[in-house]
Amino acid sequence: MSTTEGPARERVLAVLRAEADDIADRWVQLQLNEAPMGDGVSESELREESDALIGALISGLDSGGPVARLISSNAELRQAVCDLSLRRARAGASPTDTALAVMALKQALLEAVQRQTENSAALFGAAVLINRLLDSAGALSFETYVDGREEIIRRQSRQLLEVSTPVVRLWRQVLAVPLIGTLDTARTQVVMENLLQGIEEHEALVAIIDITGVPTVDTAVAQHLMQTVNAVRLMGADCVISGIRPAIAQTIAQLGIDLSTILTRATLADALAAAVKLTDTPAARPTPAAER
Repeated sequence: MSTTEGPARERVLAVLRAEADDIADRWVQLQLNEAPMGDGVSESELREESDALIGALISGLDSGGPVARLISSNAELRQAVCDLSLRRARAGASPTDTALAVMALKQALLEAVQRQTENSAALFGAAVLINRLLDSAGALSFETYVDGREEIIRRQSRQLLEVSTPVVRLWRQVLAVPLIGTLDTARTQVVMENLLQGIEEHEALVAIIDITGVPTVDTAVAQHLMQTVNAVRLMGADCVISGIRPAIAQTIAQLGIDLSTILTRATLADALAAAVKLTDTPAARPTPAAER
């Protein structure tokens, strides 16, 4: 800690301890007045955030260490800023508004320091320290917010993929996955995981992949389908691809894609009929004891 930083630190710490409640009230009021900083977060939640962050500031300043690295080095203070940012991210606030909410604490704290400081030099030193400290907090809140929103988007995208690729039980030991839209690597992975899990749960012998809703089939899509078919076969089940329209069949032929090892049908109804025949074999039928 520098010799010039010490007195300013002690002054800010003393003000935080003496006026913690007033600073928290002022910070909450600033956020409520400056919409949309307070949008999506209730007043009680704002007060909870204020108490937590101000308490962490007191603890951090009291622990020692350079102010420039206090936000990143003090676990309690860093966690308080991250919790605030993640809560705003989940509430739908923008990253700029989240950073501004942290910056509003700067105004509340500067006002409190100004009330208790008559010496202009001491006031300047305290203001420099507050700016340095809360600018770092604002930068961390922005970074945490962006990371949090990206995680939310990834989770929502995954959920949408799972909803858009349902595994349907059509018949005893027969499952189907109706695909609609583009089939890319990420979606293929979800299809494969859901289908393999369904095969295990239902003890399925045949899996139908219906591509009636897939607009185009190129080399990449064909490779994705082959990967899924191979995974299904490793589970001990057969795979039928249905929904191959004339235009798609022509494209597949022109691309030279070999689907000769895969059972294909023009419609889902034809694929179901083929699947029923595949399961209606002595090996697939239950034993009399199982039937009873």
